[in-house]
Amino acid sequence: MLKTFRYRIYPSKAQETRMEQTLEECRWVYNQTLAFRRDAWKERSESKTYYDTCKLLPEWKQNRPSLSIVYSQVLQDVQRRVDRAFLGFFYRIKNGERPGYPRFKGKGRYRSFTYPQFGFGLTEDGKLHLAKIGDIKIVLHRPLQGKVKRVTIRCYPTGKWFACFSCEVEPEPLPLNEKATGVDVGISKFLTLSDDTRIPNPDFFRKEEKALAKAQRRLSKCEKGTPEYKRALRVVQRIHERIRNKRDDFIHKLSLWLIRSFGIICFEKLNIKGMLKNHCLAKAISDCAWAQLVRYTLYKAESAGRVVVLVDPRKTSKMCSRCGCIIEISLSERTFNCPHCGLALDRDVNAAINILRLGLQSLGKSPRSLPL
Repeated sequence: MLKTFRYRIYPSKAQETRMEQTLEECRWVYNQTLAFRRDAWKERSESKTYYDTCKLLPEWKQNRPSLSIVYSQVLQDVQRRVDRAFLGFFYRIKNGERPGYPRFKGKGRYRSFTYPQFGFGLTEDGKLHLAKIGDIKIVLHRPLQGKVKRVTIRCYPTGKWFACFSCEVEPEPLPLNEKATGVDVGISKFLTLSDDTRIPNPDFFRKEEKALAKAQRRLSKCEKGTPEYKRALRVVQRIHERIRNKRDDFIHKLSLWLIRSFGIICFEKLNIKGMLKNHCLAKAISDCAWAQLVRYTLYKAESAGRVVVLVDPRKTSKMCSRCGCIIEISLSERTFNCPHCGLALDRDVNAAINILRLGLQSLGKSPRSLPL
């Protein structure tokens, strides 16, 4: 399986300039490739492939000498990204969705470039060598594992540079664990497990909301393009980066705890895009990052040999976990009271037990040991 290791790099001024030029040239190639495929279909109804666009690179290099500062395979990977964008576009159309057409990249919107096979390596003195750029200082805070397949250099809006190594590693299964749990996510409580374990919502965005609003007010008063505007913009970007880092750290630790504690983990398969249409709860739902938790747990489970099940969320909050009756209950009611069997249970715990039952049934396992 593939696993990515991310490390902070510290390029010199000259290297940073060359990397910024590389990003700009990659952006130009991306837009030219996208325009070529769009025009070929509009004018001649021809569908161009990745290999058709690769044949254009020698001619582009003759007409645009600045492309010579970029390693050849990096430019080919840019065209591969355009091809993946079209493949995803057509795939979503076949699934009945209404996807947006692949977009052109504006200035500052292209943030990474990739060495897919060659042109990179670690030197004997512990630096990262990149073809056409040089040897860059890198902080290897943890050892690389497996065989390195590709390296992606990414620049964040705050100006920080990172090297992401995609490595082919062997799975690391954990000891067998037969414990199972159902996970009900929420806003007041980030998640509630079927054994009544509750994790509070850290509210990372709301805790930074006042500082962010203050920084954005200062930014709105600056004239675009001035040094004052750039400094104010950097403050806003740092706040957003701080929120993202806190959320990533929390989700990583929580998903790892779930993987180490349970052998079977059952989540709801939520339609988060549809839920975000509720403008009263959209900000709170986005701050929770439920989809990120499921995504991180899935890839950790693949390596650890755990099972993650996604179940249909319909009626899980309205169904009695003891007798199975459907009871209409409003969102304001936090206790589930069943008039048929007399069950009185926290609403979220009742939903988590139902999620666990559905997950075990989908695996063909008996839910006899469910907590009630």
